Amino acid sequence: MERTTLEICCGSAEDALEAARGGADRVELCSALFLGGLTPTLGTLQTVKAGTRVPVMAMVRPRSGGFCYTDTEMAVIRRDARLLLDAGADGLVFGFLRRDGTVDEARTRELVALCGARESVFHRAFDVTPDWRRALETLIGLGVRRVLTSGQASSALLALETLREMRRFAGDAIEILPGAGIRLDNVARVLEATGCDQVHLSCRKAVADSSAAGRGIHFGGALYPPEDVYEVTDAAGVAAIRERL
Repeated sequence: MERTTLEICCGSAEDALEAARGGADRVELCSALFLGGLTPTLGTLQTVKAGTRVPVMAMVRPRSGGFCYTDTEMAVIRRDARLLLDAGADGLVFGFLRRDGTVDEARTRELVALCGARESVFHRAFDVTPDWRRALETLIGLGVRRVLTSGQASSALLALETLREMRRFAGDAIEILPGAGIRLDNVARVLEATGCDQVHLSCRKAVADSSAAGRGIHFGGALYPPEDVYEVTDAAGVAAIRERL
């Protein structure tokens, strides 16, 4: 049996190094996981590349809230993409849509060209396209290596048949990477039901930092998460998933 590729979604250098220690085959490196993942800093990428040989897919996403970017945001994306590749990223993760939700071919083509021989990954912007078959055909034509998708549902568990159909439709032309809502207790089911040979998930645990505790002061938005707790990848949890696979 071929080895299933385990990709762990990481929001920091600490995350990525813990994921590698737990047995991840590949990491997606982001910042701001609460927002769905934004572009990581160069320092984060460089620290990860210095600490592990696990392939690193770097997110290129300048903001939350959709995937139709202004010209200024695209200028940032181009610069970030080049800098991340120069810093050693093994691939880039991105997604560009028009206002009607269809794939923006020109911008996607540009990022695929920037990746060159390195991997190009279209992220879950794919999950809000109005016609996934047409979107897949477009991405195949543009030479995208892989698509991260939940099967156009809030969780991959709710779209197993769609993911299986995507896998059949894609054939060998593009990789289908299931993600969203996948955990130790359901990962085997997802792989069996979809026929996919890779999976994307996060594996988190809470860590306390008492330096900001007990003052009633908040540094973020109105959701006000606790300031004395943060999350980090759970290496033991990753190892358990790797063993299950």
